[in-house]
Amino acid sequence: MIDLVATEIVRDGVPARDGTGRRAILREHPLRLALANEVHARPYEILEAPVRVTHLAIMAGEHGYDAERAHLLDLCDRFGVSPPEPEAIYYAATLWPEQVGSTTNGGLRLRWERHTEFCTYTFYRFDAFGHSDPFGGTALDLVPDEWLADMPGEMMVALHAAICEGADTHDLTHIFGDHLVVGSSIAEGAGTAWSDFRLHNDGFGRILINADSLTRGQIGRMVQRLLELETYRMMALLAFPIARSMGPKLSRLEREVATIIGAMADSERERVVGRDPERLLLDRLIDVAAETEQLVADNSYRFGAAKAYQALVNRCVQEMREERLPGSQTFREFMDRRFAPAMRTCEAMAERADALGRRVARASDMLRTRVDISLEENNRDLLHSMNRRADAQLRLQETVEGLSVVAISYYLWSLIAYLLKGAKAAGLPVNPDIAALVAVPLVLGMVFIGVKRLKAALVGDEHGGH
Repeated sequence: MIDLVATEIVRDGVPARDGTGRRAILREHPLRLALANEVHARPYEILEAPVRVTHLAIMAGEHGYDAERAHLLDLCDRFGVSPPEPEAIYYAATLWPEQVGSTTNGGLRLRWERHTEFCTYTFYRFDAFGHSDPFGGTALDLVPDEWLADMPGEMMVALHAAICEGADTHDLTHIFGDHLVVGSSIAEGAGTAWSDFRLHNDGFGRILINADSLTRGQIGRMVQRLLELETYRMMALLAFPIARSMGPKLSRLEREVATIIGAMADSERERVVGRDPERLLLDRLIDVAAETEQLVADNSYRFGAAKAYQALVNRCVQEMREERLPGSQTFREFMDRRFAPAMRTCEAMAERADALGRRVARASDMLRTRVDISLEENNRDLLHSMNRRADAQLRLQETVEGLSVVAISYYLWSLIAYLLKGAKAAGLPVNPDIAALVAVPLVLGMVFIGVKRLKAALVGDEHGGH
């Protein structure tokens, strides 16, 4: 049978024990605990109307965590609350726990979250307020001004939200002015939400939520979704100015590529003296390719982030579970008409840059092919010229060999003739003239065979060396 007693966990080299004190034997992966807690990293708040919320999204970059943490610790010290854990990306604490008005949730609560390139501070104020002026006082009024002034980074999103019950929403001009108001029934009719997506005189946007029959958990979820909706919308729109500025640059590069391709197709173009025109076109195309790749590399992260933020915006809208209110534009319709076109522009520019890169790559391949063919033709002509020179050298060599045979034979025959004459003078019965005549073919044959053997030996040594 399997022993079910020894099924404990070894964590960080230390055996974990349960209530029975049983010893652990399974080694735990170092990331198991962090991954298990990831789905609970940013829980929504449990809220009860009335409550006022101020939400700030601060651009601090990917390397601004240390400055953010130091600033957050300063706020914790000011209010005397426990600081966040080291390397924390989420922190929530009640800064002002005293009872305010009739609420028992505490006076001021902070929620801090760290994201890839920004962080958010959300303050909740739990005292009663009048429906006639829900934004007359805000949660940010309870935060020290000097702490706000020293906040690192740059503010990207600033929102005030007011959650109340039984508010009259027939006339919202006293809250949103003459702006076009977007509103809908949320959570399948349990409440209503309103916003104009405008920056008011204080530099903050405004969201009004009529809780109606929303539960405390629903209020927390809806507030978080509406805040995330505006946050991710603004973060996604960071790519829109870049997309608009890329348009003229891409048009210029596309014209340059079209000109180069047209020059490639023009078989009657003039050739540049001393240089192959394909090489000139390839140099121009390399410059275009480098500029295109630089443009894509500089903006690929922002376009990729915009796509991810757009998906989060769509998810927030979907999770609101909207229902239309008579005479009002829903949040989904507003995003489809005002936000989606900007995102389509970003997508179009990103796709246009990628398409330009592919066109440049195809044109480069064609030009390289033409350059390679031109080089092969030049190499072929060079080889033909070398073959002609080799044939001429071979014929010249054969001529020289023939002359060499004649010259060597003449000198050798002359020596033989002198020897024959000397032998006759010494009294030997030799006819030097007849002997010299007989020696001529013999000498020629011997020299000819000797030269051939010497040439064969030299050629054999050369091949053997290779």
